[in-house]
Amino acid sequence: MAPEREGVRERVPAGATAAGRPRAPRLDQPRPPRRRILPEWDPEAFGRLSESVARFLGTGRFIVWMTFVIILWVVWNVSAPKELRFDEYPFIFLTLMLSLQASYAAPLILLAQNRQDDRDRVNLEQDRKQNERSIADTEYLTREIAALRIGLGEVATRDWIRSELQDMAKEMEERQNGHKDHQGPFPAMRAEHPPGRDADDH
Repeated sequence: MAPEREGVRERVPAGATAAGRPRAPRLDQPRPPRRRILPEWDPEAFGRLSESVARFLGTGRFIVWMTFVIILWVVWNVSAPKELRFDEYPFIFLTLMLSLQASYAAPLILLAQNRQDDRDRVNLEQDRKQNERSIADTEYLTREIAALRIGLGEVATRDWIRSELQDMAKEMEERQNGHKDHQGPFPAMRAEHPPGRDADDH
């Protein structure tokens, strides 16, 4: 039995199964970055560059400089000696350069507009949320003010207490005056007939 067990152990070494298995990626660690054939660039940096170029293309300075370069180009290729001319009439190379400039300017302007649209969309969303919070706060304050008004309606105010005291004072004066009116004949009768004496005593 012992030689058979030793043979089994020799056939299946201890680390053979572990070494033969493909190691699964661990879930608690980030994946290593993949190698890419194409070069990578920062989209934010490219977007900022496109916005700066689009802003420059939309200024009067660019129009002035482009006009100055075109005039200089045409004058040089018309009046300069033939040996020094690099673009004869009808100025095909100038047309090519202007087409190249337009072909690059159009997508840069579109990219800048898309970034501006994204910013506007984010700003509108933030404004909408801010308006919703403002409306909710206003409704809450309105309900609180209404509750305070209802509560103050049940509280005795100074004017109400004053009016109640005046009513009570008038009521007491009326009672005193009415009591005196009812007791008016009795003092005279008491003066004519003093207490402790009877009319028969005379």
